[in-house]
Amino acid sequence: MDALASISSQMAASLSHADSRPTDLQGAAEQFEALFIHQLLKQARSAKLADDILGSEAGDTYTEMLDQERAKQLSTKINLGIAEALVLQFSGRAKSSAGE
Repeated sequence: MDALASISSQMAASLSHADSRPTDLQGAAEQFEALFIHQLLKQARSAKLADDILGSEAGDTYTEMLDQERAKQLSTKINLGIAEALVLQFSGRAKSSAGE
């Protein structure tokens, strides 16, 4: 029971400092945007009409890792607005700007 009490106090301390970490929120939002782009690339690649003649599991793994890196790079170069919307929503600024 003591472990549970210490966990809840740690969670409370973490939540009380949530407003003081806007860079963590921005980083998480950008990672989410990269994940979104990765899913788009993955779905686009899965829509191929025929299997590759030289396809293999190693090639599939390489392609998956390549798509992950492309998604990270694209998320830094292309602004889809997802990261900004998440930051606004989770920082509490969306409520104040919606009321104006």
